[in-house]
Amino acid sequence: MTTRWPTDPAPTGLQLSREELAAVRADFPLLARTVRDGRPLVYLDSGATAQKPSVVLDAEREFYERHNAAVHRGAHQLAEEATEAFEGARETVARFLGASPGEVVFTKNGTEGLNLLAYSFSNANAPGALDGVDARWADRLRLGPGDEVVVTEMEHHANLVPWQELCRRTGATLRWIGITDDGYLTDPAEAVGERTKVVAVTQVSNVLGTLNDLRPVIAAAQAVGALVVVDACQSAPHLDITDLTAAGSGVDALVFTGHKTLGPSGVGVLWARRALLEAMPPFLTGGSMIEIVRMEGSTWAPPPQKFEAGVPMAAQAVGLAAAVDYLMELGLDRVHAHDQALMRHTLQGLAQRPWVRVLGPADPADRVGAVSFTVDGVHPHDVGQVLDDDGVAVRTGHHCAWPLHRRLGVPATTRVSFGVYTTTEEIDVFLAALDKVRAVFGVTG
Repeated sequence: MTTRWPTDPAPTGLQLSREELAAVRADFPLLARTVRDGRPLVYLDSGATAQKPSVVLDAEREFYERHNAAVHRGAHQLAEEATEAFEGARETVARFLGASPGEVVFTKNGTEGLNLLAYSFSNANAPGALDGVDARWADRLRLGPGDEVVVTEMEHHANLVPWQELCRRTGATLRWIGITDDGYLTDPAEAVGERTKVVAVTQVSNVLGTLNDLRPVIAAAQAVGALVVVDACQSAPHLDITDLTAAGSGVDALVFTGHKTLGPSGVGVLWARRALLEAMPPFLTGGSMIEIVRMEGSTWAPPPQKFEAGVPMAAQAVGLAAAVDYLMELGLDRVHAHDQALMRHTLQGLAQRPWVRVLGPADPADRVGAVSFTVDGVHPHDVGQVLDDDGVAVRTGHHCAWPLHRRLGVPATTRVSFGVYTTTEEIDVFLAALDKVRAVFGVTG
């Protein structure tokens, strides 16, 4: 199974059956609750944070009830069990990524993973930070005036602001790949040049749902020897992303976050090539990430421990392992097929309402997980309130992507986003509630 690019056909014949989807929904306790005077909850905000299946809740609870101890510290049985559970979680996440456990760094979330990279690259300029590092790697990690970092115009702030700050600290220049009016990336060769050191790009836009074809971006970066960083926070819950970590993919580092991937809050993952992790200076220092400590100085443990200072989020890592196990057992190809069915149904429904403007690609096969839209003459916050009154939970605002909204000429949007537990019947409830917006605010068209 391979990662699907926008030019690939949508998966067929893999959709979850009605009975299978009912069984999936039964695994998520929160979906059974009611809101707003007894209305059934229709949760269409999974792009912000996903709901958690019972296996995740149980895994985290069991860790605290039976194995809670400081990981990698202590010689007693509980400490041994906690360490085994934590490192077992790393192995499970590595399997989800198709990677080696030694390339998996646990972080607080995707944002911290991207900051880890950006700060490590700026720390590379400190005296002695790259002592012993191969000169070729040292040159790739050091940034200064004249060097460039390239992002895209559709990035979440988490994959924009850290690189802005890296450029501010080092004197490098930030450039970006633009987007078309219908939500696709423009030619990356127009932004990537001979002085480009890092190219950071989202695989799936959290606003537009655009599934970016990363191949031309990677090719442009490789042509100039730039490192490629992929934000997979929106794609990991919906797609098999093992192609990105495979040997020869051209991707050097990738992040995703637990809370969007059916897992707990407070845990994320940075994956990076082993050689890159070995060359990078640490971001945080202290206990657990050291090899030898003397009063005159210290040396670092090998990765991934080198980037995991302090007592780690062991229970959350165990919960994340249960979450990705759940997705792997369902099959990521089937998860994607389900997402595509929801996407087609949503776009078809919105297309029947001419007073709604959908942002992003018109072809469902070019989208994953999310649909953002505006309603003629009605502020997105007002749209969200009307939907909420009917028990439909959506996201309104700029979705941590102000530059993208400015590019498209809108101050904010309303976004519906799917989880593996979302049904087409819930989309119908959303569409019916959306029609009330038209009546409440007198929308014509």
